[in-house]
Amino acid sequence: MNKVRRVAAIAAAAALLAGVSACSSSGSGSDAKVTLQYWMWDDTQVPAYQQCVDQFEKENPNITVKISQSAWGQYWTNLTTQIAAGSAPDVWVDQVSYYPQFVQDKQIVDIEPYVKKDNIDLSQYVEGLPELWKVGDARYGLPKDWDTMGLVYNKADLKAAGIDEASLANLTWNPTDGGTFEQTIAKLTVDKKGHNGLDPAFDKNNVKTYGFLPEWADGSQGQNGWGNLAVSNGWTYADKNPFGTKFNYDDSKLTDTVAWLAGLSGKGYAPKLDTQSTLARSEVLENGGGALTTLGSFNLAAYKGKTDQYGFAPLPIGPEGRKSAINGLSDAIYAGSKHKEEAWKWVSYLASSDCQNTVAATGVVFPAIKEASEKSAAVREKEGLNAKVFLDEQQAKDGTFILPISYHGTELSQIVQDAIQSVALGSAKAAPALTKANDQVNALFK
Repeated sequence: MNKVRRVAAIAAAAALLAGVSACSSSGSGSDAKVTLQYWMWDDTQVPAYQQCVDQFEKENPNITVKISQSAWGQYWTNLTTQIAAGSAPDVWVDQVSYYPQFVQDKQIVDIEPYVKKDNIDLSQYVEGLPELWKVGDARYGLPKDWDTMGLVYNKADLKAAGIDEASLANLTWNPTDGGTFEQTIAKLTVDKKGHNGLDPAFDKNNVKTYGFLPEWADGSQGQNGWGNLAVSNGWTYADKNPFGTKFNYDDSKLTDTVAWLAGLSGKGYAPKLDTQSTLARSEVLENGGGALTTLGSFNLAAYKGKTDQYGFAPLPIGPEGRKSAINGLSDAIYAGSKHKEEAWKWVSYLASSDCQNTVAATGVVFPAIKEASEKSAAVREKEGLNAKVFLDEQQAKDGTFILPISYHGTELSQIVQDAIQSVALGSAKAAPALTKANDQVNALFK
């Protein structure tokens, strides 16, 4: 989900690497005891998946599954290191922007033969998710979960600004004047003397609370901000998706979007990138430094018990409607695993209704199976978390788009992020910066 998912590490990278090998076993023959190493990055999901481990081990007494977890950034660095050393985990949680490179380097297993042999019902999953993991006739994962994007806001800030919470459901946006979305952001921005962003006396150089907290470390996808707005402005990432080879980062529908977003900082409505707090946006929101920001449904559970302070709303409606990225994860089997059959048993269990309903009961994420997804939404609603915002976006006709899936994902991400951050820093204009970046991106596919 590139998502970019940011979670606190509960184990240091060294602990993750220490003593982890692709697999271990004792004994021989069909009764051999096998231990599978399973890696994931989201610490909030570990308890739910440990329940799945416990259930799985009861049904498969000769297989033990060991979960290892580390934070997003460490996770991919560690995984790359272990793959290079030939000692990657048997199974790891995979993400759409990373798996094409694993495919190209022949590091993960094509599970399509297993899927056909076991007659896995692909229609049980949310529409579109099974196709994310297909490359030609091969398949490299089964859907694990999905997420969409919305807004989270500080209720006290809205009340102080005289803004009705219900009005956030109908915000409009365009890159010319920002629509009612920018008007709301301006009202929520307050300087140290109490003037809001629409007051002629507003001091943009002495802001107490920013109306909006943008995400600038968003790779080439913009899942947490600019991507959703740009697509709602009529932009498309590439000539096709998945596996496009000609990208459109120079399109004015994107450059205008990035210029507008960077312009919020110039007006004092958002923090400048070079002075932005090192705290996560959620922490800035909690500390009173911001009033409104984007939120992925994968982080909704972090607000459990805080719904008297925070509310949730859908993304604004752009010129082409409301558009949210929809992302999903799967579980990959390492090509170097010595226990592929056992690994498949675990992967197919993770994708089963038994495991996904267990995960749904925790309300931490939306599982990929439709029935489990609805159960998770019901759990969240009981906890006061407005899951309907995210579910409605997923179910809306033409309301979602998939993030770009392509080869050269790592290089592409860095090129585009560097260009967009140069605009956020004020050192470059959006059109020339992204035109140059687009040329570099497209050169990767020649």
